[in-house]
Amino acid sequence: MRVEYINPFVEATFNVLKEVLNCEVKRGEIYLKPTSMAIMGVAALVGLAGDVEGRVLFDMKKESALHIAGAMNGENFTVLDELGKATIQELANMITAQAVTKLHDLGFKFDLTPPALFTGENMEVSTNLGEVEALIVPMDLGANGKIEVNVAIRERIK
Repeated sequence: MRVEYINPFVEATFNVLKEVLNCEVKRGEIYLKPTSMAIMGVAALVGLAGDVEGRVLFDMKKESALHIAGAMNGENFTVLDELGKATIQELANMITAQAVTKLHDLGFKFDLTPPALFTGENMEVSTNLGEVEALIVPMDLGANGKIEVNVAIRERIK
């Protein structure tokens, strides 16, 4: 997986979270996971197709999702209702739009799927990308938990 694909997602996540949450965001240490993995409770998944194929997953605990939804809507969320879910999907849209703009400027061409939201306990996401491992970049939100940016991308096999 080329670093040129990863950095725009990391930068966009950092910038968007800092802006919408108005709090300090710290980037954690990058690590690898298999592409088949358990999610923390709430995950927004965006598919990629074109010059590259794969997915970006924004993974978080329910408590972090509630905080983010509340911060973005200016209200307190105690349950992840339809507005809360739509807000997490919009966060994924905002981040991927910023990242894809940077990638297009670098000459990469690909399309995105609308974010799909997964919620629940003991759920696993699998991607049929062969030998590709997912690169994980944790974003620490302090007392509000963390979001893991989980990127599994490979160049399209022609």
